[in-house]
Amino acid sequence: MKNYLNFETEVKELEAQLDALKDPYNKEGISEVNTNEIGSYEEKINKKLKKIYSDLNPWQITQVARHEDRPKAKYFIENLFEDFILLSGDRFYSEDKSVLTGFAKFNNKSILVIGQEKGENLEERLDRNFGMMRPEGYRKSIRLMELANKFNIPIITFIDTPGAYPGVGAEERGQAEAIARSIECCMKLEVPNISIIIGEGGSGGAIALASASKVIMLENAIYSVISPEGCATILWRDPKKTLEAASAMKLTSKDLFDLNIVDEIIEEPIGGAHRNREKILDNVRASIKKNLESFTSLNKEEIILQRKNKFLQIGRSKGFSTKSDASSGLALKKININHILEKVLKNKKIFLSFAVAISFLAGLFYLL
Repeated sequence: MKNYLNFETEVKELEAQLDALKDPYNKEGISEVNTNEIGSYEEKINKKLKKIYSDLNPWQITQVARHEDRPKAKYFIENLFEDFILLSGDRFYSEDKSVLTGFAKFNNKSILVIGQEKGENLEERLDRNFGMMRPEGYRKSIRLMELANKFNIPIITFIDTPGAYPGVGAEERGQAEAIARSIECCMKLEVPNISIIIGEGGSGGAIALASASKVIMLENAIYSVISPEGCATILWRDPKKTLEAASAMKLTSKDLFDLNIVDEIIEEPIGGAHRNREKILDNVRASIKKNLESFTSLNKEEIILQRKNKFLQIGRSKGFSTKSDASSGLALKKININHILEKVLKNKKIFLSFAVAISFLAGLFYLL
């Protein structure tokens, strides 16, 4: 059974009529299927979908990103990689089922794959905590990222979470520390790491694994510090103002690409990734291949520098620099003591006058 969003009502009606045309059985018995009429309806549906999805507002894009039928991390892992070996446990507390981790092959080369998994149905979603990772999930990811780094194995991460789990148990076990350590681990990696936001990229729960050499988004994915509902509740005390919140937050792939926060947008089929899974697989596969190849000529130091540059350039005109000239980046000039002393001696009359004035005022306040 297909699931439709509230702005897809016309598409739902057209597809219901199309299904009726495809069914050779009617009230009068077996009838001949009219292929010309079927083709006409399929064309109408495609045109309607193209029109709707070419003009989605940020809140509608959020709904598409959360669509029940949208392909999840498990689907991408099973269909993009070969010989995937699932690895479990953080070696401290337990296994976190909201994140799938393991080594696999991509184009006959070893890859570490990490995927935040929401689940395909209600039972799976409950088992996987709706993709909300606990501290043990982040610690498991850190353990394997460090292992991949040791053996020079690139890392691919699929991001799809409303955020890290905010429960009491998670906080008691060090949720914030685990997220911070995960970000630190991602930034220190000497191997390329590529993060693909396939659905929701929510808060620190997403950035803990998306501090990557390349951050890529599917066309109808979202990436933000908080959900639109949460933002509307805080700013307007009204969770219904989700459209205003989503628009203000600039959480769509287009907005984030324009702000240089994400590096690439992967085009989705008409009507969203859930309508043509094979097409989105091909697009994601091509993107991973292209981005992995872009790092083959870089050494370890250059990979780290590229990642630093990427994040330091967000909101700035220039990024990290190894040059001593501060004007060329964020490098600090060394303090030259001799230069300071020279300035003091050159302007000693001014400094002496200033010191006398300060002494006079200090004595005056003391007497008062």
